Amino acid sequence: MFSKSANFYNALYGSMGKDYVAEAQKAHTLIQQHKRTSGNTLLEVACGTGLHASVFREFYLVEGLDLDDEMLAVARQSYPDIPFHQADMVDFGLGKQFDAITCLFSSIGYVKTTARLARAIQTMTNHLLPGGVLVVEPWFAPDQFNVGDVFSLFVDQPDLKVCRMSLGEVEENLSILTFHYMVGTPQSVENFKERHELGLFTQEEYIEAFRKARLEITHDPEGLDGRGLYIGLKP
Repeated sequence: MFSKSANFYNALYGSMGKDYVAEAQKAHTLIQQHKRTSGNTLLEVACGTGLHASVFREFYLVEGLDLDDEMLAVARQSYPDIPFHQADMVDFGLGKQFDAITCLFSSIGYVKTTARLARAIQTMTNHLLPGGVLVVEPWFAPDQFNVGDVFSLFVDQPDLKVCRMSLGEVEENLSILTFHYMVGTPQSVENFKERHELGLFTQEEYIEAFRKARLEITHDPEGLDGRGLYIGLKP
């Protein structure tokens, strides 16, 4: 996934103004509104480089989980006090349960299929305490993803220059993003690509996955950053 770009991932999204602090604080407020447990443990699934987790630790005993070992290497170096686990969100098993679980920044799209979506939601539900809350930020729905739109991000720091461009495509129920990078450092200028495939799920498919896991579901159409949120309470 982001293995080749992990070391400048934070710089890329910082350049576009992504506000991890505001997003995590808003997610915390929603968690407190919905959860029925008295504890304060939180698992961040698809935690990436740990930026949301670093804010959540102000309110919770936080752990993180991600599939990408390069992203986790950055997270562990930046936040050595947070436990991070390498595993797939679809079928991980940590042997413990949490008061809250989050899966943010549309990472749920990487499950690709509705069957794997249902398995991921069930796996996360299995790791929730009764009365605990699952918060999932969705990827685009099929009618929201625009084929042919060109996206670009730029980093302009003294010792790091990055240009990332992508063109969206659709293959069946998958959105395809091929990121083209040009990266300049004092040592070299490098070009490489990353291919990302994310499932395009409808609102009904998300709701069905939550219902299969027997969660009481609330849909927030605005969410943290305009993409909406699905909030599930475990009875």
